[in-house]
Amino acid sequence: MSVVTVDERGPVTIVAINRPEKRNAINKEVAIALQRAFAQFDRSEQRVAILTGAGGRAFSAGADITDLPELWRCVPTVGIATEKPIIAAVAGWCIGGGLVIAMMCDLLVAAEGAKFSYPEGKVGITGGMIAGLAARIPHKVAMEMMLLGEPIGAQRAYEVGLANRVVADGGEIEEAVAMAQKIVDLAPLALATMKRFVNDGVLPKGPAELAARSGAALAAVRDSADAAEGVRAFKEKRRPRYRGR
Repeated sequence: MSVVTVDERGPVTIVAINRPEKRNAINKEVAIALQRAFAQFDRSEQRVAILTGAGGRAFSAGADITDLPELWRCVPTVGIATEKPIIAAVAGWCIGGGLVIAMMCDLLVAAEGAKFSYPEGKVGITGGMIAGLAARIPHKVAMEMMLLGEPIGAQRAYEVGLANRVVADGGEIEEAVAMAQKIVDLAPLALATMKRFVNDGVLPKGPAELAARSGAALAAVRDSADAAEGVRAFKEKRRPRYRGR
């Protein structure tokens, strides 16, 4: 069973974390699979992506502490690089790194029973990218979530601007698809430009996000075919044949 599933509905791609027995916690395999799924989406003719979690109990419980991932790999605008719209469809718990991923999506649909939480202060760790929440919802509300570690429900998430829609439990994906169907009728270049201007020129970036972006850029070079060719050429004592990828 794949830990990440991909379902295409016309020009709309639904990407789901598929570890419902673990509340869709993100381990190394999930982080890499999500990054690859979105890279394929970005290269394709698909127009809009929906990101969700399987099972309805959780969008994601965050990083799997038994198999810690490089979480930046599956965070939109960091390890997931696409100028196409991404809609988060959230049901159940959205915790820690799951909240970071959801908040970095362009739009968010929440089921009535959804709960958003960042409890890392209780366990003594943080990846730091949650700081970007204060650029997306009112500062005091973001600080309440971070410093108190208490969850907020779907209705409050809507009231403070974290969610665009609140729907009955089980209806979050269909509502996200309905939103996506409106998007596919619009001009993709115009949408991409607006998204790029917002992400690159309007929203501030915290230290952890900047560091993760640098790490992502370096990883792209380190994991490239050119890097592998350079190592092979050195070992074989020949001139490398680089292809720019």
